[in-house]
Amino acid sequence: MTPDRARLRLFAALELPPAAVAALEAFRDRAADPAVWRPLPAASLHVTLAFLGATDAGRVGELTAALEAAAGPAPLLELGGALLLPPRRARVLCATLADGQGRLAALQARVSEELAATGAYAPEARPFRAHVTVARLRPRARAPRAVDDAPEPVAFAGEAVTLFASRLSPHGARYEALARVPLPAA
Repeated sequence: MTPDRARLRLFAALELPPAAVAALEAFRDRAADPAVWRPLPAASLHVTLAFLGATDAGRVGELTAALEAAAGPAPLLELGGALLLPPRRARVLCATLADGQGRLAALQARVSEELAATGAYAPEARPFRAHVTVARLRPRARAPRAVDDAPEPVAFAGEAVTLFASRLSPHGARYEALARVPLPAA
């Protein structure tokens, strides 16, 4: 990389339809005590499939082609229960996703494989865990051991895989969609 080439903090994610986002916002608002949690805005709610990190901006076209190659049938999902991650010392409040047909897991595996083939991504060692983060732990706050709430069990189909740039600021990350790959209905 030459010094004049920009680097972007990239990730690939499954976009969520408005009904799922609304149910996640309602869950977040009920479950995330603002003294403990920093709620994420609706525009930040997604399912991360692969986090690439700092990547040469000139590779966006190549990475988009990899996502196009990975696209498959839209996963049929349902919002599940509350989840604190990591389990022992939680830093995020999440909602689980039920993936009864295994399409989300298969999509994530294809995305991981295609992005790894570009050399711009190293797949995670830990297994994929389908979830949506709705809030992050505030500095010096202590997370509860459990959450006695859950989102409404909204069923939905994933709409698209998007390559996002994450721009960090003191007020949290802001996500910019760089490329969107629609998923065909099954």
